[in-house]
Amino acid sequence: MEAILKLFGEYFFKFCKMSGYDRMLRTLGGNLTEFIENLDALHSYLALSYQEMNAPSFRVERAADGKMLLHYYSDRSGLCHIVPGIIEAVAKDFFDLDVTMDILDMNEEVERTGKKEHVVFLIVQKACRKMRKAKAARLRDSQDNQSDQEALQAAFLRMKEKYLSVSACPVKKSRWDVVRSVVMFGKGHLVNTFEPIYPERLWIEEKTFCNAFPFHIVFDESLQIKQAGVTIQKYVPGLQTQKIRLDEYFSIIHPQITFDISSICKFINSQFVLKTRREMMPEAWKHQPTLKLRGQMIWMESTRCMMYMCSPKLRSLQELEQRKMHLSDIAPHDTTRDLILLNQQRLAEIELSNQLERKKEELRVLSQHLAIEKKKTETLLYAMLPEHVANQLKEGEFKTCTILFSDVVTFTNICAACEPIQIVNMLNSMYSKFDRLTSVHEVYKVETIGDAYMVVGGVPVPTGSHALRVANFALGMRISAKEVMNPVTGEPIQIRVGIHTGPVLAGVVGDKMPRYCLFGDTVNTASRMESHGLPDKVHLSPTAYRALENQGFEIIERGEIEVKGKGKMTTYFLIQNLNATKDEIMGRPITPLDHKGKQKRMVFRNMDEEQLTYGGHGANCPVCPRGLGHWPRSLPNPDPLSHKLPPTAPQGI
Repeated sequence: MEAILKLFGEYFFKFCKMSGYDRMLRTLGGNLTEFIENLDALHSYLALSYQEMNAPSFRVERAADGKMLLHYYSDRSGLCHIVPGIIEAVAKDFFDLDVTMDILDMNEEVERTGKKEHVVFLIVQKACRKMRKAKAARLRDSQDNQSDQEALQAAFLRMKEKYLSVSACPVKKSRWDVVRSVVMFGKGHLVNTFEPIYPERLWIEEKTFCNAFPFHIVFDESLQIKQAGVTIQKYVPGLQTQKIRLDEYFSIIHPQITFDISSICKFINSQFVLKTRREMMPEAWKHQPTLKLRGQMIWMESTRCMMYMCSPKLRSLQELEQRKMHLSDIAPHDTTRDLILLNQQRLAEIELSNQLERKKEELRVLSQHLAIEKKKTETLLYAMLPEHVANQLKEGEFKTCTILFSDVVTFTNICAACEPIQIVNMLNSMYSKFDRLTSVHEVYKVETIGDAYMVVGGVPVPTGSHALRVANFALGMRISAKEVMNPVTGEPIQIRVGIHTGPVLAGVVGDKMPRYCLFGDTVNTASRMESHGLPDKVHLSPTAYRALENQGFEIIERGEIEVKGKGKMTTYFLIQNLNATKDEIMGRPITPLDHKGKQKRMVFRNMDEEQLTYGGHGANCPVCPRGLGHWPRSLPNPDPLSHKLPPTAPQGI
């Protein structure tokens, strides 16, 4: 487990770099110690964006023998072995160091408030990697020695001319010491040789300091406040009282330690967050949010006092207003001003992004509702119009089609003798059976008016077998009508059917209630065939007869009759389909017979786009016309005499 967690730590460091935190991590410190000491500050910054983040805490300590000790604190126990993986990877990648980490001690926290896991690591730097680096550096220095000497001499002359004009320097160093230190900078040894310059006295008066740093507190080892900035006095009035303790008005939020000088000194490199105690505020302010301060502790050995240099911890203008504060209360040099404004802009962008997400979700819901309503509309549209026509919504002239009209014999007398609900039930029963047959024979139901029922074959989808389909549909209508009873007599009703084949013009008409309608003389002639027909007969026009001739139907000639508006016409009666059973006409499932030498008849449906086959043969059968569609091209030809399939036919056909 320890090895896995350490490997996870190495991978987590790589993951953070790939996630865009590489530059932020590299700028934390110039060496490994500074890097670790600033990790808490980085976590504090990230907490502005990730408020639920519960980050660990780190503290570096130098042992008496010069070794580095790393103190690790966390609420989550058992994860301390991730730390060596992270720190060793950081040392190798950022500082070109080989370090090892060993656990010296592991216990529950006693320095910090709450039960925290406290682990102490010993960090040891390996020498081999540094020696290799130094050797390579010496090799490079020897190669560039000549150019370095020339650059050094030129820099020395420039610095000498510049600093000869210096009249006085109120420091202990001579100006030649300064020159030498600056020249050393040209050789790249600034980190090792730089020594700061301090004045002999502090050239700032007390009032100026308190105004320049409005948020600061100086307190002694007993936490007694000695000095405070002007603005912090304004918002914590109790600080103006003499001989008060810091812990009376503030509590430590981060790091979670006991409020005493020894604990503060141990975590002096950490960022400190203090919060005012609500009970110590004026009565009128107790309803306001408490003020939080964020900054660093600085120990002043000469005065044996601690200075807390801080700023108000504010993330937005809203928090500023809630505490009755203004930007002018914050020093111009304090970056808290920029942080508030930048974070306010970021919050505005986040809010805009959230609004866009909400609008996106609303659009998604509306889109779903729109799809549902669109589906309902399409369903309603397809109920009024054929799908083919609804998709195209355009007019078109079809060369030929077959139209059928039917009505109920003596329907007027039936209506006069029955209740309206009885008529509705009778028509509903009849039309439901007819509607099922339209799907069986793939003809289109145009409309119903009273007892009249109109269908067409060949439109809106053209097909060459339109006459055969309508003829089989008419035979099915005649069979279905015998299953509907006359509410007056209790006997099966009788219908008249008329069929005519010819060209029509088809299209969608109307705005409020668009309907798919057929226009042309073919419609009138089909209607005349129905009105001049006989009960329980299928009346054919001459063109319908020619379309069905030699297609396997039994047709008899009626003779020459006078047709209103058409003159004399020779018409015909359709009797039956010679090659189809009643079940096939009605589209009922056919159970295969036993294996005792009898032919098994199966139903073939939709073998191709224009095909509807129920029996063993079809209109294009190579043996005989059956009048029920096309024989599948992929099947073997049947026997010409018995109409049975050869032994090589697929099973189940």
